[in-house]
This record gives sequence, structure tokens and C-alpha cells, in this order.
Amino acid sequence: MVKFTLNGEPWELDVPSANPLLWVLRESLELTGTKFGCGIGQCGACMVLVNGQPTRSCQMPISAVQGAEVMTIEGLSRHGTHPVQQAWVEEQVPQCGYCQSGQIVSAVALLAAKPNPTDEDIDGAMSGNVCRCGTYTAIRRAIHRAADLQAEAIATDGAGAGGDR
Repeated sequence: MVKFTLNGEPWELDVPSANPLLWVLRESLELTGTKFGCGIGQCGACMVLVNGQPTRSCQMPISAVQGAEVMTIEGLSRHGTHPVQQAWVEEQVPQCGYCQSGQIVSAVALLAAKPNPTDEDIDGAMSGNVCRCGTYTAIRRAIHRAADLQAEAIATDGAGAGGDR
């Protein structure tokens, strides 16, 4: 039995402890926003946040999230469109879109740690995410735009935007 918080909600699951978090999310909980890419932790398509840190869910056994807070792409928009998601649309980042949930989750973690990142910060933080379509320049633009959106939201209402992060 594993107990953890998923997208702000408490969960208790009886699944084999060695099952990868990715497959528990997709198969047991039917949260299919997190993608299966390579299965060996190299591409970043399966990225989720575990205690606020970008984590490859294909390589993490479900037992490793005991007591942890897990956030998937679905959890980002619980209280409206997250600034990173909004920036992704405004900057027209997606092409095929397969890597986007992992890219967005990684960008959210970056902006939580560095609200005004440099290009070098972005490149470093996003280096674990592969985009076969090569939209890296658009991703960088979108992260800068998301930083601006978050700053505007904080200046406007003092509480930030996008709900829980």
C-alpha cells in the first residue's frame, strides 16, 4: 500500500511496489497526460514533479513516492490555465506535442526555483527533455514569457497565478 498526494489530493493505492510511477499514473489512475517516451529515463516525456522536483516517472518505482507530493501535467491547471501552459500556447511551442507535458512540468520546476531565469538557466534546466521536432528556441521564448506572466500575476493580485505550484 502506498500513500501519497497526487495533484493536491490524497491517494492510497494497493499496487505492486516496483511498478513504475508512470504506469501507475497512466494505467491505474488513467492520467494519460504524462507520456511514455523511451522507458529508460533519457527523453523526459514522462517528467512529473515529486516534492517540486522534476522526476522521470518511468524510472521511479511507486514505492519511492510514499508520503510524497506528486504533480502531473493534469494538476497544473486545477485552478485555471497555468502561466507556463498559457505561454506555451502564446508562443506556439507544440508541433507534434508528444514531449510537451514533460517540457512544461520541467519549466514549472525551473520557474519555481528561478522566477527570472537566464537563457543559460533555461538550457540547463531543460537539458533532460528531448524534443524531436526541435522547438527548443520556442520553448526558451515560452519560459521567458511564462516568467513575465507569473511576475504580472504577482504584481496584480499578490498571490501568483496558476493555483498550486
